[in-house]
Order: sequence, then C-alpha cells, then structure tokens
Amino acid sequence: MAGDSETRPWGSWHVIDVGPGYKVKRIEVLPNSRLSYQTHTHRSEHWVVIYGKATCIIDGVTTIAGPGESVDVAVGQAHRICNETDEPLSIIEVQRGGYTGEDDIVRLEDDFGRAEQTVAAEA
Repeated sequence: MAGDSETRPWGSWHVIDVGPGYKVKRIEVLPNSRLSYQTHTHRSEHWVVIYGKATCIIDGVTTIAGPGESVDVAVGQAHRICNETDEPLSIIEVQRGGYTGEDDIVRLEDDFGRAEQTVAAEA
C-alpha cells in the first residue's frame, strides 16, 4: 500500500504508489551495504538511480549506474543492488507484474542470514 515503509539492515524502502500490476518504491541503500541476491517469480523491476552510484548485479553480470541511469531486471533474473561507496544511494524501483508482494522474494545470498530463512520457509 502507498505509504508503507520498512527499515532493513542495508537501508530502507518506501512505497510511493501502488495499483493493479505495479508498485513504485524509493530504495535507500546505506554506504558500503547491499541487498540480498534474489529472484522474483511474479514481477520484473526497473531501477532508476536518483543519487549515488549503484553497483547492479543481474544474473552474475555487474553494471554500474549513476544518477539518471536505469537498469532492468526481468522476471526470474537473479539480482542485487550494492552501494560500494561511502555516499548514500537512492533508487526509484518500478515493479511490474501480477503480484508485487514482499513475499515474492527468493534470497539466494544474503549478508544478514535471511537466505537460510527463505529456503527454510519454502521447504
């Protein structure tokens, strides 16, 4: 729902808008932090860097994106956003798909021990 937000070990996310088939979030990544390497079954993602420098890993391929640049993640692709700098990173993420819930995350790797929780929940 629009207005939802959550603080995570790597930073935070804030829902800007949501509707049938889409969700828009602002993602703030702390310096020298990264999100889990993950996949989604039901949605694609489009990331636009607002400020900072994003190191984006998609299916093992690394791309660097700066302010105004964007990166696309197809449904099912393994992906991760990293902030490898000492400055804050802000990204607008547009999710598109039939389901955009937070439980559509399969964590493959995670710096905070959550990959094991995801695998256990699916077993």
